[in-house]
Amino acid sequence: MRIRVVNPNTTRAMTDLIGRSARVVAGPGVHVDAVQPTTGPASIESHYEEALAAVGVLEQVRLGEAAGVDAYVVACFGDPGLDAARELAHGPVLGIAEAAFHAATMVARRFSVVTSLGRTAGRAHELLDRYGFARACAAVHACEIPVLALEDPTSGALEHVTAACRAAVEADDVDAVVLGCAGMAAFTGRISDAIGVPVVDGVAAATTFAAALVRAGLRTSARSEYAPPPPKPVPGLLGGFAIRQTSAPALPVA
Repeated sequence: MRIRVVNPNTTRAMTDLIGRSARVVAGPGVHVDAVQPTTGPASIESHYEEALAAVGVLEQVRLGEAAGVDAYVVACFGDPGLDAARELAHGPVLGIAEAAFHAATMVARRFSVVTSLGRTAGRAHELLDRYGFARACAAVHACEIPVLALEDPTSGALEHVTAACRAAVEADDVDAVVLGCAGMAAFTGRISDAIGVPVVDGVAAATTFAAALVRAGLRTSARSEYAPPPPKPVPGLLGGFAIRQTSAPALPVA
């Protein structure tokens, strides 16, 4: 089985971190292919950057389809391009926010989210509502650490995120914490040990769920909303993404 984990930003160090986190939980017989777009923002901390990143997600799904990938993980907590990717892929496509919310409710009654910057909290609330987990989530907290600083050993990121998770448990009286950024994936075990409750990383959750869906023979329904997009011209900058017949976008294979 081959799972492609797509880091929607273009920072190689973060792609490598996400890949390592996914491989730890993938299990035997699962090959994890960690990739990033050929173009796009270095990190995703705004609606503008999320919109740009969605195009890169579609690029990597299209390339994955040509390579015979069985399932995909969109490894950004905003789940950019998730619906569009499901229209292109033959196998299941999971976003890490959706997977993390599901996992949290399987191990706890209520959870809180600890994310990177406060300006991204609105997107987390939007996804909680859309996926049906708004009542299970007590609050969304930001530790105000930029995404790229999470990998900087001099930033004190682990200590800051741990403190924010501990404060969330105490203030919100919750039983679990969801980490609201793929760049926090390496912190999960250490934070959980430090604060004494389950800490959910969406990369791990989505990877394990994706493998389970493939083993169960389940894929995204191609009926109605998630059917392949209709063919039509796409002039200009995104011309390579035009759908021809019912095939995936005719992007050049990198």
